[in-house]
Amino acid sequence: QYDVIVQTEGRGRERPEDIDRLFVRGRNDTMVPLSALVKVREAVSPRELNHFNQRRSVSITANLAPDYSLGQALAFLDQTAAKLLPQGYATELNGVSREFRSSSGALGVVFVLALLFIFLVLAAQFESFIDPFVILLSVPLSMAGALLALQWSGGTVNVYSQIGLITLVGLISKHGILIVEFSNQLRQQGRPVMDAVLDAASQRLRPILMTTGAMVLGAVPLALATGAGAEARQPIGLVIVGGLLVGTLFTLYVVPTAYLLLAGRGRGRRRPRRGPSSPRSGWRKSAPGRAVRASAPR
Repeated sequence: QYDVIVQTEGRGRERPEDIDRLFVRGRNDTMVPLSALVKVREAVSPRELNHFNQRRSVSITANLAPDYSLGQALAFLDQTAAKLLPQGYATELNGVSREFRSSSGALGVVFVLALLFIFLVLAAQFESFIDPFVILLSVPLSMAGALLALQWSGGTVNVYSQIGLITLVGLISKHGILIVEFSNQLRQQGRPVMDAVLDAASQRLRPILMTTGAMVLGAVPLALATGAGAEARQPIGLVIVGGLLVGTLFTLYVVPTAYLLLAGRGRGRRRPRRGPSSPRSGWRKSAPGRAVRASAPR
């Protein structure tokens, strides 16, 4: 496919009056001068008409002023457009602004799906709906710490900080899993609920602090990043550092208390499980027609 452009010679299109001397074919193959059909006048018009979403558009490009976030700028744009634009005109976003607006609307859905997925996995692992609920109580506490870290550092809730919030859900849930799982193991041994929770919180304190310190130190370079691309790495690091520090502090108190109130009172004392190597007495069948009595050694 080739584009063919037809034009007159250069001396026939030097002045605006040359347009009047063009001829078009009329009825009965008669040639009619263009001056008999149209009137030529000089005016100002755009060189090209840009379209966006199949509508004529004008692009406006701006930079953010200091101490203002992208969300505040878009809110100001919507308010100004509602006051100044006449009826029939509208605004559309493109580029980073469009991604921010679309991702902001989908953050709630993604966050709920992440919580639901973790809840279902934990429910299948613990064979209970109460234990996953106790574990996920630490998630709102970590979110509060992450938002406080963004506020104190002057950051904003953007696409990158939202990614850090979703990642924080899985990181902070690990602390509750350690405490609840160890409490369940102690209760299977016949320990009272209060003793099991206290022992689990004290004995799992060192692993929780060690893993928290490792993850926080690993995210500190992201929070202190400078140079090219720092605006993408800093929000993720700030969210992880602030969320883990605050979430871990409250997890050590909230999760044991919630386990004592919900899981402990709801099911009572657990019965000990019999593992494959646990000694037990009774009759077992060794061969057809024979039965051997086995007893546990004293």
